[in-house]
Amino acid sequence: MTRILVRTPNWIGDQILAYPFFQNLRMKYPDAWITVVCTEWVKDLQFKGFIDEVRILPKTREDDFWTAAKNLFRFSATIKASGPWDLGISLPNSFGSALFLRLAGAKRRRGYAADGRGFLLNEAVPFPRGPDVHRSRAYLDLLSPEGLPPYSAEEYWTKGPENDFDPYLHWPEAEAIEPPFDPYFVVAPGSNAESRRWSIQHFETFIEGMVARYRMKAVVVGGRAEKALAKELIRRGVPIEDYTGRGWVSAHWKVFRGATFTLCNDSGLAHVAALCGSRVQIVWGAGDPARTLPIGPGPVRLKSNPVSCWPCERNQCRFQDSRLNQCLQGITGEAVFQEVEHGFLMG
Repeated sequence: MTRILVRTPNWIGDQILAYPFFQNLRMKYPDAWITVVCTEWVKDLQFKGFIDEVRILPKTREDDFWTAAKNLFRFSATIKASGPWDLGISLPNSFGSALFLRLAGAKRRRGYAADGRGFLLNEAVPFPRGPDVHRSRAYLDLLSPEGLPPYSAEEYWTKGPENDFDPYLHWPEAEAIEPPFDPYFVVAPGSNAESRRWSIQHFETFIEGMVARYRMKAVVVGGRAEKALAKELIRRGVPIEDYTGRGWVSAHWKVFRGATFTLCNDSGLAHVAALCGSRVQIVWGAGDPARTLPIGPGPVRLKSNPVSCWPCERNQCRFQDSRLNQCLQGITGEAVFQEVEHGFLMG
């Protein structure tokens, strides 16, 4: 039996974009044992229908290099002992992820030759230099030695082998959060990057307008970091239902699937919503949609404000004057309301 070890992406959005990779990996190796190694942050989003085992990387303080190194060596030794591994694939482009495959004893080690790690990979793949290479495509291209499908990653949900995502198959341990009974829309106001967070004032304008005109409930979702945003909206008198901090991301699949639409920033939850089949409206900040636009069975629309420095792909805007986050702040609540109305509600 072929045994495959995959180091998965560290972030929610990247993990969701790897769905076509995992589906094609299983197609290429239908009888293989596939083990994935991931961070705690995305353990609930591993696609159990395509893999056999999930192993969690040890938690380490980001600023403690030596502890991180010792933990990596110990963890790698444990994984090596559970081998042998015929093939190891690194989806992240970090040095540490390639080092892990080497320490874990993978015979064939594949990944992009980035971050000075090419010598650790005996099947190094040249890093894609094109400006428009979608991240989902980049993951899929790591399977080029096995042969690529005749469709692009962006066409996966229209021309590929699947047209829907099955959360019961892939996230069987998720205790799904029950959505409201009455019609509702979802708002995900969070993002790890300041340059991708629309202002709470604009969210307020949008929510109040949508509730007043269409009499739908507004459900706000997110983790503990978004709890403060939900509380601030409530303090301002905005009519919302606070679903923040209710559990793992995978547990929200029913909430996304049952929504009339989802409004969000360029964030991991935008990818999850699209995968779960929601109609998704994104207020797009500093990111490059050619590289990271969510793909999924749910249709995705974005509202952007392409100023001269856009897309910079920086997590923090380089301007600290009136131009601060101008790509985002130039998008008004009224403009997004019209986008959603014409795109999702009047068709």
